[in-house]
Amino acid sequence: MSRSDFVSVTIITYNSGRFIKRCLESVLDQNYPFKEIIVIDNNSSDGTIDILEPFEDRCRIVYNEENIGFAAAQNQAISLSNSEWVLTLNPDVLLLQGFLEALVNAGNLDPRVGTVCGKLLTMTATFDFPEEPLVDSTGIYFTPNLRHLDRGSLEVDNGHFRNYEYVFGATAAAALYRREMIEDIAVQGEFFDSDFFVYREDADVAWRAQLYGWKCLYAPYAKGYHVRKALPGNRRALPAEINMHSVKNRFLLRMKNMTGDLYRRNFFSITVRDIVVVGCCLVWEHTSLQAFPFLFRNWKSVMAKRREIMSRVRVDDEYIASWFDFQPVSKPAPKRFAASATRSKATRR
Repeated sequence: MSRSDFVSVTIITYNSGRFIKRCLESVLDQNYPFKEIIVIDNNSSDGTIDILEPFEDRCRIVYNEENIGFAAAQNQAISLSNSEWVLTLNPDVLLLQGFLEALVNAGNLDPRVGTVCGKLLTMTATFDFPEEPLVDSTGIYFTPNLRHLDRGSLEVDNGHFRNYEYVFGATAAAALYRREMIEDIAVQGEFFDSDFFVYREDADVAWRAQLYGWKCLYAPYAKGYHVRKALPGNRRALPAEINMHSVKNRFLLRMKNMTGDLYRRNFFSITVRDIVVVGCCLVWEHTSLQAFPFLFRNWKSVMAKRREIMSRVRVDDEYIASWFDFQPVSKPAPKRFAASATRSKATRR
């Protein structure tokens, strides 16, 4: 076994009792021998801990005494791992057979690929599948007004996402990260920014990785299912705390990663969206107003992170601007990737 084949699967649970057993079983059932599973529980109170206990002989499980947030807990799990690849996995994800192998094989095709994502399809909270398969995510993309969305979300899966492609980034619900990239893009010792707490931390990582010249590859043969709770159309159904973090993190993303050129190009779109976001907070989503005192209190520390990020940018303005569009942007991967995947499948037979 080479280090480039070994995968650490890191899962964060917080009141995840409905999902975690099926999720862990799907990981343990992967026909891939070089894996370890690390679970961090953020002080669950719904019986998740009882469900985790029978898995302690097959997984490394850490029980935190408080909920430190998804981002900080993932950093905690990653620090406990020692592998070339780290798969961050939400407890509400179900992996199909071959998922790990397909991602690792794809990542090893190009040393500048720091992130690999597969095709996630939607499923209900009861792990039921729609009659027509619907796409959950095939990577994330950014619009000029700084919304980040899942590519293909809620589209019928009719085979149109079947090619290897470079995309902007991956949803951390099921993202494979290269250790070298994790260490390279860490800021103040953190891969995921703990200021985000939860939500949008994967978009922050994706943006930073692009600024540093790393690629994200979509691998179509890696498939799984995901229970998507946060969608653009169901904001009112989400907990107030999640919506507050969503607002806060929208501005954190920009404060840390926005270059002057990109802001000038998209000033009008960004400003209009900002007016909508702030206006909604003032008119009806009052609990999200808590986001703005946080930003003011932490302005200096966020600007320190920004200075570190901007001092290490390795790509030009045209490259970054090419990723921001109101339609999903992807860039074709070399055709040899598909040929390599075909050979790999033939070998397994």
